[in-house]
This record gives sequence, C-alpha cells and structure tokens, in this order.
Amino acid sequence: MKQPRPARASIRAVAERAGVSIATVSRVVNGMHDKARDATVRRVLDAVAELGYRTQSAGRTLRQRESRIVGVLVANLANPAMAAIAASIEAALRDAGYVMALCDTHEKADIQDEYLAEMEAQAACGIVMVVAVPSRKLDLLRAAGPPLVFVNRRDPAGGTSAFVGIDDFAAGRELAIRLAGREELRPVGLVHASLAFSAGALRADGFERGMAELGVAELPFASYPSASHLEIGYHGLGELLARPRPPRLVVCLSDLLAYGAYRRACEAGLRVGDDIVLASFDDNPLNDWIAPWLSAVRIPFAAFGPAVVDVLGDLLAGRPAATRLLAHRLELRGCGQ
Repeated sequence: MKQPRPARASIRAVAERAGVSIATVSRVVNGMHDKARDATVRRVLDAVAELGYRTQSAGRTLRQRESRIVGVLVANLANPAMAAIAASIEAALRDAGYVMALCDTHEKADIQDEYLAEMEAQAACGIVMVVAVPSRKLDLLRAAGPPLVFVNRRDPAGGTSAFVGIDDFAAGRELAIRLAGREELRPVGLVHASLAFSAGALRADGFERGMAELGVAELPFASYPSASHLEIGYHGLGELLARPRPPRLVVCLSDLLAYGAYRRACEAGLRVGDDIVLASFDDNPLNDWIAPWLSAVRIPFAAFGPAVVDVLGDLLAGRPAATRLLAHRLELRGCGQ
C-alpha cells in the first residue's frame, strides 16, 4: 500500500519553530544574515533542518498561480506623484481581482530588500517596483522569482525588464522646445537630484538635446548633496541665482525640486512667474491647487494602473516583458501663456 506523502514544511512553520517572523526566515534562507543576530540565524537554520524546509521552484510556481497578492514597492509615498501612481495601481489591481501589498522603501536598498524578501515569503504572484534602486535581493528575484514590473524608473540593471512610464527623453526635449524656445525666457538653468537612474538622466538628456537644437551649447546644472528633493531644489536654485547671469527659466526634474526652488526664489524677493519662471516634471494632482506658477510635464497618473495590470498579466501568462510608454502632456502655467 502506497504511503501518503508527508506535507512539506511551510515557511510559517519554520518561523513558529524558531520564534521569529516569516520575513526573518526568508532573509536567512536567502543568505541575508546582516539584519539578524547570530543566535537568531542559528535558530532559523536549526528549525529549517529539523522540519526539512526547502524552497522548490515548482512549489513557488504553484503558489504564484494561487496567490492574489501583488507587492507594490514605492520609493517615497510622501511624494504626491508616487502616491498618485500607487493609488492608480491599487484601483486597477482591485478591479482585476488582486490584492495590493503596499510598501515604502524610502529609496534605500536595504529596506527594499527586506520588503522583497517579505513579498517572496508571502508568495506574491508579482511585484511592482515604483522607482527601484539596485539591491542584492532584486538581482536574485530578477533571475528567479515572481514577475517584476518597473514603473516610472526603468530597471536599474538595464536590460529588457517590463516597464511602464512616460518617454522621459521626449518629454525633456519637448519642454526645452516649448519653453526655452522663447527668447524672453533665457538664460536657462536646470536643477536635478541624482542622475544615476533612468528617469532623471533621460529627462536631463532630452532637455539638453532640445536646447542644443535651439542653438544653446551650454546649460548650467545645479544640485545639492541631500536625500530631500525639497532641499536640493532650494539650494540648487540658490547656486543658479549666484551666477553672473541668473537664469530666467529654471527647469527642475521633479515637482518636489520645484517646490524647494520656489521657496528660495521667494526668499530672494523674486516674483515667480514674472521675474523667474519655474518648470518641472510629474505635475502631481496638487499642482492645480497649490502651484499655479508651475509649468510642468504631466505624467498620466490614472493610466498607470491599467497599464501595470496589463503588463503584469502578460508576464503571468508567460508572454515576454513589455515596455508600455504612456502619453505625457505639457501644462503651461505662470509663464505668460
């Protein structure tokens, strides 16, 4: 008579035996020991051995098919633009029968890895990365894990990973042609945060290309060493205002940078919209209410959710990763139009 096959130990059983969280077990079995004490690591490994716990790719595939959880990791939920994207994704996932697990990574690799490990432990059927940073766990999941969709910033490792966002280069070029093409809005300066990732780099490159087409060879850039875009915008504009010929038009690569620049301009006694014109990217929904002085490239927040669900659905069905570019538009405010 055939003996019944014993049930395979679950990660939850290991966590209970070791007296730790599921996330801790996931981190330990994936080699991420730096977040746990040696004694904790030993308890987890002992529990793994006693219960015979093991990860199996076939088991992972089965769980993914049954799971309705989609992890959505956002770099900064205090940023109104990212919050609007997350809200759009939540609504579209809910309509499609999924459950969103929302996490704020604070754009830090170690926090991102903690949440990625937790999403794997919870057998998330897919993970959506809204502005990702390079990290060890991301590399592991990219190689063998649930489907990944990168949003608003392309995969930091490059390649052909699934992506949903605007054409940042084209948006930057259009902003240059439409605004800096007006002689009365020159000279021009640009304020930026990190240019190490796709969104900022492509926006800056596109704007530089547009300026070159207008015959402007040199474009002053300004930044500031801070994690806060508000501080970067504030001090970056201060740097530009200290130039022999202060700019008439200042382009900021995000709304938050522009908010910081606005405060610095006001403190300098400048009338924004008259003495100086500010422009940005994102154009979050608050701008219509609080920033009538700000021209901006508007990304279509409401379109993100349906596009993410479509791309994720393709990946879950085994179809190749796709790039879905969403249409942006330019909102001109406070610049004489």
